[in-house]
Amino acid sequence: MPHAATRAGLFLALAVSALFLAGPATAQPPAVQTPDREVTAQARDIVEWYEAVGTIRPKTETTVESQVQAKILDVKVRPGQTVDKGELLVVLDDRELAARAERANQAVSSARASRNQAREAIASAKAAFDNAQADNRRIKTLFASRTVTAQEMDRSEAEFLRAQSALEQARDGFEAAEGQAAQAEKALEEATIAAGHARIHAQAAGEVVARQAEPGDLALPGKPLLILHTGRALLLEALVREGLISRVKLGDAFPVRVAALAVPGAAPELAGGPDANGSGGLSAVVEEIVPTADPLTRTFLVKAALPETPGLYPGMFGRLFIPLGTRQAVVVPRNAVRRVGQIEMVTVKDGDRSGNYAVKTGQSLDGGYVEILSGLTGNETLLVPGRDR
Repeated sequence: MPHAATRAGLFLALAVSALFLAGPATAQPPAVQTPDREVTAQARDIVEWYEAVGTIRPKTETTVESQVQAKILDVKVRPGQTVDKGELLVVLDDRELAARAERANQAVSSARASRNQAREAIASAKAAFDNAQADNRRIKTLFASRTVTAQEMDRSEAEFLRAQSALEQARDGFEAAEGQAAQAEKALEEATIAAGHARIHAQAAGEVVARQAEPGDLALPGKPLLILHTGRALLLEALVREGLISRVKLGDAFPVRVAALAVPGAAPELAGGPDANGSGGLSAVVEEIVPTADPLTRTFLVKAALPETPGLYPGMFGRLFIPLGTRQAVVVPRNAVRRVGQIEMVTVKDGDRSGNYAVKTGQSLDGGYVEILSGLTGNETLLVPGRDR
């Protein structure tokens, strides 16, 4: 057994060395606990709320579409990118459009040449008409003095009528040529505008939220290519049941709760008031009430303007709170209620004694209070447990 004794001694020596090297143990200061705080359950009037659920949407949204049919060569932007007014967004294949504009330009040149020829024809016909008219007047004078024969008089009259008809035809030809020239110039203007539509620019500054076309796709009139939010203003579009729409008026301001704006680490609430989940403080002003109820849901669409808020984006879920009236309830500070499993408990102090009682909470209220639906009647003294520090 000597080997076993040697090993035991070696282990003991190593343990003593480790303790020696570690030095004296550092003593941790004892935790200091703050004393329990006394609060009073209060009976007071609280507001009852109706929650109108809805969606955050942009106040102004622009759909970028093509005005012409052409192949897409390039899309310059992507979702999340901000653009300035006049910035190039989409480039289309303009070869066919340019060829159409060139043909229209040639048609304009041809129509203008025809109009010039018609104008010259009028001038020639007018000169011939003036000569025939002068000759006819002279023959009529001579015929009256019986110097010329009736045959010469008839020939002069016929020449005058032919010259008059030729002048009228020349004038009609000029009007037709002028109309054709005007049509050709209009077609050239349209072709030029169409060619300009091959490069699509932003009509207003904004942010790209959707890209619905890629290079190689065919752009068609009415087919969305991009969706822009032109402006930072947001709306909450909420559905209000028909029995409460009379309580909503244009210009009214109502509390709003957006769950996505909850304060990190905040305790979730069982029942919601406007300030539940740490997202209170938002208020929306009613700007539009659609005056037709949805026949399926029996609700009206209400659009309320939201203030500019960091972290608030289109598409988020929100609630618009509409007051229904007031009622009396027992309220206590939220931190006076603790949860033990599925049971909510409070500590009630009665003289020198205290006891735990089960309660049921309702909606959260301003100032960190919560409604007590059952378990308390009001004026009880509660103990809020202290915390270690």
